[in-house]
Amino acid sequence: MVTASSISFGANTTFTSSPIPKTKPLFNLIPHSLKFTTGNGRAAVTFQRAVSVIPKATSADSRATNEPTATFHGLCYVVGDNIDTDQIIPAEYLTLVPSNPDEYEKLGSYALIGLPATYTTRFIDENETKTKYKIIIAGGNFGCGSSREHAPVALGAAGCSAVVAESYARIFFRNSVATGEIYPLESEARLCEECSTGDVVTIEMAESRLINHTTGKEYKLKPIGDLGPVIDAGGIFAYARKTGMIASRN
Repeated sequence: MVTASSISFGANTTFTSSPIPKTKPLFNLIPHSLKFTTGNGRAAVTFQRAVSVIPKATSADSRATNEPTATFHGLCYVVGDNIDTDQIIPAEYLTLVPSNPDEYEKLGSYALIGLPATYTTRFIDENETKTKYKIIIAGGNFGCGSSREHAPVALGAAGCSAVVAESYARIFFRNSVATGEIYPLESEARLCEECSTGDVVTIEMAESRLINHTTGKEYKLKPIGDLGPVIDAGGIFAYARKTGMIASRN
């Protein structure tokens, strides 16, 4: 059973995550609501799966139509099941502070360094700080282990745009949205057995589709829905400021 959790960020602001009952199964609801409580009152947002993603670079006209147009293209890096946070970013690197630009870049250079030696192709080449793999394709339970936010942050800092997994650990999925670092997309097929590291792929958010140009095959993805604009804004707090839920820093 999933239970509600609450995190306090000071005397006047809290962030709460709680389960949503699946009252409309045809809409394939994401099983969480995200609620901000501020000193000025309450503002609640419930995210449902739908095809409405605001892309990172888009005009005001396209945003007004609420049509998802974001596309990710590049080489993919394939991993298996149960890739945990120690493999994504080992604990010894958690002293790096992502808010510091130099340490943010350094954190990214260690992304997926904890993978076992059976992964002969490394996610980041030696003496490089960025990966050439823009998309990670994974099996089930990606991001299991600890609750460290450094895991999605490290992937984003490395230059990864999206992860396409068969399923996610709940905390990793939520941290990916909250930090706005990567799109945690879910596949309807077991793509880690359909794709190979180095394949050229495209993710079309509007079509909820992944195209493997190397093999010529296409695969359906589960729509990320209203979580797209949160990630696009740069995370949950940036989104809250953008939409007026909390006061802007300006």
